[in-house]
Amino acid sequence: MNECHLRPRALFIRVSCFALLLACGFLAPPAMAADPAYQIWVSNEKSGDVTVIGSGDFKVLGTVPAGKRPRGIHASRDGRFVYVALSGTPIEGPPPLDAHGNPVLRKHDDDDDEADADKSADGIGVLDVAKRKLVRKINAGSDPEEFALSSDGTHLYVSNEDVKTASVISIASGKVEHIIPVGQEPEGAATSPDGRRFYITCEAGGDVYAVDTTTYTIVGHFKVAVRPRSMAFLPNGTLGFIPSETTGQLNVVDTDDFKVLKVIDLPQGSRPMSVKVSPDGKKIYVSDGRAGTVSVLDSHSHELLTTIKVGQRPWGIVISPDGRYLFSANGPSNDVSVVDLQSNTEVTRVKAGDRPWGVTIVAAGT
Repeated sequence: MNECHLRPRALFIRVSCFALLLACGFLAPPAMAADPAYQIWVSNEKSGDVTVIGSGDFKVLGTVPAGKRPRGIHASRDGRFVYVALSGTPIEGPPPLDAHGNPVLRKHDDDDDEADADKSADGIGVLDVAKRKLVRKINAGSDPEEFALSSDGTHLYVSNEDVKTASVISIASGKVEHIIPVGQEPEGAATSPDGRRFYITCEAGGDVYAVDTTTYTIVGHFKVAVRPRSMAFLPNGTLGFIPSETTGQLNVVDTDDFKVLKVIDLPQGSRPMSVKVSPDGKKIYVSDGRAGTVSVLDSHSHELLTTIKVGQRPWGIVISPDGRYLFSANGPSNDVSVVDLQSNTEVTRVKAGDRPWGVTIVAAGT
């Protein structure tokens, strides 16, 4: 028989054998690039603990006692520790608003004179990820609420809400190295992608301060609408995004000139809390607070793309390292929404502690 007639049959046999070996597990397909497993750590403001959730099946792995009123929460750069802001200042509801939407503060709201505040509880708790245990508490000034890590992971930049300051803290020594006066009720803290500055947002007056991380001097100051809660950046750091809770808006900020370029109205009923940018820099995600949704915007056109229904009053949000999932801490419903960002739908909710506030990602096995 002619050799050319044998070739198709031989090829068929070879392909069939390869498929059989693959199906039986003797051969493996080429490995797909994937992010390592991770965990989701959630601070629970009222129950004083942190819920740990696994990324594989989104089940609760454990609960770590943390201290009084844990709120801001971030993982160390190496994934060995989780830092959480603790405060002995009692929980209060939001202040009433005037006709212009500005908070009406009591006479002594900016003084550190709360008679029932337990200042010994204030600090940054250090949780050991492997042991799932509080191993240390760092002095962080009065009433720390939110903070950011320096780009090299050696310092914390902390907003001290009730004394109008920001604190710079050495993690190694646990000492406050610098105190920077800022506006009334400092809330959010964020480090620029290049690490050259950190920003503090102040609730009452809408003041935002940019602080140089070498000289620890204020190098920029501008205003947005009141109750700015947080800040996030494009990966290249050229633009920042700051939500204003009271007015239901998102501010687009030029980080070179320290000025607001654009103000975006979010869907009606939004009281935005946290903002995150996707790892690829293409989308912006904003937790809408009382609206019970997460808004999704294009990071370049700033167009509202969609809103995603989640739990009650989502506050802190975080995006998985691979950009596939978003997790929101839902305070009144005491749970965490798991959102698939490919379909922009909530796929499940995980029960957390009492009043989940913040959420961070920790690489597992580090």
